[in-house]
Amino acid sequence: MIKTEDFSIQFLGAAGTVTGSKYLLSYQGYNLLIDCGLFQGLKHLRELNWKELPFPASEINAVLLTHGHLDHVGFLPRLVHQGFKGSIHCTSPTEDLVEIILSDSAKIQEEDAEHANRSGFSRHKPALPLYTLKDVEKTLPLLKPEPIDQHIILTDDIRFIFRRNAHIPGASFIEIELGDETLVFSGDLGRPNDPMLLPPEKPERADYLIVESTYGDRLHPNESTEDVLLKIIHQSLQNHGPLIVPSFTVDRAQDFMYVIWKLKQENKIPDIPVYLDSPMGVDVSKLFLKYPDWLQLSSDVFTEVFKSTRMVHSVEETRQLARNKHPRIIIAGSGMMNGGRILHYLEAHLENPNATIIIPGYQAQGTRGRMISEGVNEVKMHGHYFKVKANIAHIHTMSSHADQGEILDWMAGIKNKPKKVFIVHGEPHASQALRVKINHQFGWDSYAPQLLEKINLTPSKNRILI
Repeated sequence: MIKTEDFSIQFLGAAGTVTGSKYLLSYQGYNLLIDCGLFQGLKHLRELNWKELPFPASEINAVLLTHGHLDHVGFLPRLVHQGFKGSIHCTSPTEDLVEIILSDSAKIQEEDAEHANRSGFSRHKPALPLYTLKDVEKTLPLLKPEPIDQHIILTDDIRFIFRRNAHIPGASFIEIELGDETLVFSGDLGRPNDPMLLPPEKPERADYLIVESTYGDRLHPNESTEDVLLKIIHQSLQNHGPLIVPSFTVDRAQDFMYVIWKLKQENKIPDIPVYLDSPMGVDVSKLFLKYPDWLQLSSDVFTEVFKSTRMVHSVEETRQLARNKHPRIIIAGSGMMNGGRILHYLEAHLENPNATIIIPGYQAQGTRGRMISEGVNEVKMHGHYFKVKANIAHIHTMSSHADQGEILDWMAGIKNKPKKVFIVHGEPHASQALRVKINHQFGWDSYAPQLLEKINLTPSKNRILI
C-alpha cells in the first residue's frame, strides 16, 4: 500500500539504465506516475516488463507523459491491465504517437509470439505477447491531451505544465507544483539547434530536478550531418550496393529523409531511390504536417520531402526490396535493430560485402545495434546466426538527445539552488560523469538513484502557489 503521508519519489525505471522510464511521485495521498515506459535491451531488463509493479496500479491517480517513445509509454497497456483507471495526460502530438506506437508494439508482440510458437524456439509453452491490440484499445480512451505552456490543475495543491524540449514532436519537460514545491522532470532533452524542431524552453525554478543523462559523459561532434552522410552515400555508391538505415521511426527517420532530400536539391548526390519501410514511420511522418506549430521548417518543405520518398506498405514489398542488391537507400525500423522491418534487410545483407549499414545513434546495451556497433563477428536473428560482412558506418551527429554541455546549458536557467538533482536515463558512467560536472559547475547536490529506490522528499514551508 502507498502511505497517505508520503512525499516521495520512487524510480521504477530509467535508473542506472536508459530504458523503462517510470517515476512514482507521491504527495499527501495523491500518486502521479511520470512516464510509463517499456524496458528494452538486456534480457534481465526486458523480464521486468512481465513483473507486477511494486505498488497497486489502481492507487495511481494519473499518469503524465513527457513524450511518445516506447521506452516512455510502452508499459501503459500493462498498467491498465494491472488496474489503473485514471487519466493519462500528454500533449496532442504525443496522444497521436501513443496510439501509433502502442498499436505497432502490440502487433509486433503478437506476431513474435505467433512466430515463436510456430517455429518452436521459445522456452515458453505457449509464448505469449506482453499485451495485445485489445489491451491497447482499453488504454487509448484514458489519454487526455493538454495544451502546451498552460497550467493544468489536478487538485487544489497540485498542478503541472508541459513545456517544449525539442526531442521529438510533442516532447516536453514537465514542471509540477505540489503545494510549495516545484519538481521538474526533463524527459528526454532535445538539442538547441535541431534542424526541424523548435528549440527547447528552459526551467527557471526547481526545488527538485530529475534530469536525463543519456550523453552525460560526452559532447557531440561538431561536424555537419550533411557532410558525414554525403561521404557515406558516396562510398556506398562506389560499393554498388544498398545503403541500409536502421532508424527510429519517430523523428530520426524524418531527419534522414530531410537531409537526403536536401543533398539531392543541392545536386550533391544523384537521384538515388529512397524508401521508407516502416508502416509506423509513414503514420508518424503525417504528424509533421498535422502539427506545424512544433516545427521550424515549413509544411511545404515536409510535403516535398515526403513526395521524394517512396513509402513501403506491405511485407511482400519489403521482401522484394531486401532481395534487391542494387544501389538504393532504405530507411527501416527499428533503430536498435531488435525488431521490425529492418530484420528482413539484415538477414539479406549482413553477409553482403557490398552493402552498407548505418549505425544511426545511441544503441542500448543488449540490442543488436549495440553488438554490431561494437564490432561483433555475427549476430543471431530468428534462431539463426549471420556473419557481419557488410560495411558498418557510424553517424554521431544526429542524436535527438542533448549532450553534456547542452544539458548543463539547459539547467543553467534555474535561478534557485535545487534541494536535490536526481540523474536518470543514463548508463552508470554517463550519469556519474554528469553528476561530477553538475557539482563542479553549479555546486548542486546531485545523485544517481538505483532502480526501484524510493527517496523521501522534504517539503518547503514558505512558498505558496500564485
